[in-house]
Amino acid sequence: MAQEKPTLGIGRLLIAAYAVLALAATGRAGYELAAKFQEASLPYALSALSAIIYILATVALARSTSGWRKVAYVAVTIELAGVLLIGTASVIWPELFTYNGKLVKTVWSFFGIAYGFVPVVLPILGLIWLGRSKKA
Repeated sequence: MAQEKPTLGIGRLLIAAYAVLALAATGRAGYELAAKFQEASLPYALSALSAIIYILATVALARSTSGWRKVAYVAVTIELAGVLLIGTASVIWPELFTYNGKLVKTVWSFFGIAYGFVPVVLPILGLIWLGRSKKA
């Protein structure tokens, strides 16, 4: 039986969501690094890291080979770990995400609150989809 392409059905929606988040995170990180890096270098560097992970996850999820599938698992797992670790750190140590008394929200800080918590939900959905769509 031929392998079903991961770009069908729910997979297409998932890949589209990753693509939108990749574009949003890349745009945000690009602006922050170019215009405001000196203000809060750690949060803005973390935004850039998240953008790279989202781009890699988007490409890997859109491919149907077993090699890219492994890359997708790694990227989505790193994404989930990142949003959980950075989200937790931003709650426990908000001073790391503060500049001039104002909280600096990044893609993964505060569990993705600036993006409607999509960054914390998307990798869970991605891992579920990867698990359910694998070859029989």
